Amino acid sequence: MGTVSGDKRGGESAGARERLLDAAYAEVLAGHWGERRMVDVATAAGVSRQTLYNVFGSKEGLLQTVVVREVNTLLDNVVRVLESDGHDPAYAVNRTTRMVLSAARDNPLLRAVVTGDDELLPVVTTRSEPLLDVLGDRISRTLRERCPTTEPSVTEAVADVTLRLIVSYSLQPIDPERAARRVEMVVHGMLPVAR
Repeated sequence: MGTVSGDKRGGESAGARERLLDAAYAEVLAGHWGERRMVDVATAAGVSRQTLYNVFGSKEGLLQTVVVREVNTLLDNVVRVLESDGHDPAYAVNRTTRMVLSAARDNPLLRAVVTGDDELLPVVTTRSEPLLDVLGDRISRTLRERCPTTEPSVTEAVADVTLRLIVSYSLQPIDPERAARRVEMVVHGMLPVAR
């Protein structure tokens, strides 16, 4: 993802970036994403099409950034909840799973992406690398903090399995409580020190 350089333009670019993200968010929620061209989103945001391309590179890059922004906001809330409890790592993964799956079901943008058209769904399936990188990094960091004596390769493996289960359950909806218990069982098996 590119950015516009220069001190003055950098500040202007940050405002343009947020306006573009907000305009794209509105198009997804309205169900118009597949019909919209980059120029339409740029016009709605009040910026040039070239600025949109400079900042996001492509329509898909813009959509990925919108989804990552939404998921990061969700994960900020998850981290606040996890920091307030002292439960074991497997239970922390349980809570994370429950909150993410509930959000995928209840959050308008995430629900639109999961149930959307052929342009939306790849952001969480075949072209989901930016989203998976963010989720994986946040889960790994939380596990490393909660399991400082566990081998890094184990916490990375737990984060990877947890992430793949969460994404899978998001695409094929299941009761968040039930899914969270199942993920917790898997994590307990992978992190024996948490028992």
